[in-house]
Amino acid sequence: MLSRVADSLYWMSRNIERAENNARVLGVQLIQMLEASSEESLANHDWETVIEICGSLQEFNQLYDRFTVTNIIDYLAFSEDNLSSVLNCIKFARENARTTRDIIPNDLFEVWNDLYLESSRMFIPEGSINEVHSFLKQVKIASLTSQGVIESSMSRGVPYRFIKIAKWLERAEKTARILNVLSEKSEKDAERADGTNYYYWRSALQLLNGYDEYLKKYPPRMNEKDVLTFLLSDEAFPRSIQYCMDHVREAIIALEGARVSHYSWRMYAALDLLMEEFNEEHINSLQVHEFSSFLDNFQDRCNDISLIFSQTYYLIEPASVP
Repeated sequence: MLSRVADSLYWMSRNIERAENNARVLGVQLIQMLEASSEESLANHDWETVIEICGSLQEFNQLYDRFTVTNIIDYLAFSEDNLSSVLNCIKFARENARTTRDIIPNDLFEVWNDLYLESSRMFIPEGSINEVHSFLKQVKIASLTSQGVIESSMSRGVPYRFIKIAKWLERAEKTARILNVLSEKSEKDAERADGTNYYYWRSALQLLNGYDEYLKKYPPRMNEKDVLTFLLSDEAFPRSIQYCMDHVREAIIALEGARVSHYSWRMYAALDLLMEEFNEEHINSLQVHEFSSFLDNFQDRCNDISLIFSQTYYLIEPASVP
């Protein structure tokens, strides 16, 4: 397979996953806002946190002169200047799917082509939160449909492995980013809710679609150490970092035929280094105040793995985006 084809498959998959993740994060925040009164909507729900998870607060302040819900939604969902906006992720996913139509199932291209065409014709009046939420729901459905098409239609060959590696790397990085941002917020607001910071950890579970699964495993309490352990090292939950990185390694082993060669040893070494520290026993030994530095280190290691993977297979590494 040509490197340019591998590159398109890789970034198609990462942008599909990013579109879903960012749509989910913004959608959760909009639901919380709709459930609150107009006076509480900005005071009680931290929009800065959402911007830090899905974009850049510095970039937002450069693009907009006012911190309003309308501007925030525009930046996170529709801005062409924000490379991680939901609309940009749709465009990138569709373009990469278009250039690999002879490799991927046709249904996969049609899902993102249809969403792209519908999005380009879309007009959402200012302040129409329900319409924005409907758009975000379409994005999540398109992503889930894509995953169904990939799993049910693609042979388990090299193209499939590139798509899966990209998906799990993107998901692991997003989980780490959400936990890192919320851990830092929690440390700064340690006295909230009698020191339990219930709001932050419930938000983390909702943003990662893990609230119901967490309650099945840890009923009925919301303990920050339990939430962090669940989202970091649970081997069965598909958005935990442990689960994602196990699948990255599994896909790389399948891609390489379980061999370590002169060009792939750096990739294996980086994965081994990361996974040595990433076990449940080590995570359980951490104090709550140590999780932020642990997650910072993981994000750096994950970025290193992404870079090494791109270098190993001669992919194009674009400007860094959240």
